[in-house]
Amino acid sequence: MASRISSQLPQSPIYKKAMEIFSLSRNISHYLVEDLAALQTNGKEDPNIYFTGDIVQQSVSLAPEILKAEQQTFSEEKYKYAASVSRLTNLLYKNCERLELSNSNGKEFIGLLRHELKKFRKLQRNWMLTL
Repeated sequence: MASRISSQLPQSPIYKKAMEIFSLSRNISHYLVEDLAALQTNGKEDPNIYFTGDIVQQSVSLAPEILKAEQQTFSEEKYKYAASVSRLTNLLYKNCERLELSNSNGKEFIGLLRHELKKFRKLQRNWMLTL
């Protein structure tokens, strides 16, 4: 049963990397939320806590957009979804930069996610040429 399910999943390197980024961002988000959930000394919540949710939301959207682009027949439609992947990647990278400025013990993990995003961007450039 498991082999049948895994054979149905896309095997492209960019799809696999998108799934890795989703898993990594979800784990980092869970870790950072613990640090950022406490109220600041002025009684307000840390505004960076919202970026933890943003990285998960953006990373969860990467793989479906890749699949949509690969399933389209016409180039125009493929490029529409590929542009969406580019926007999501850029937003994800910017939110990582914002989280690195946060007051959290886990912010060094964000550097790991940014490193994976750089790898993803290289795959993305090659992938876009094949669409």
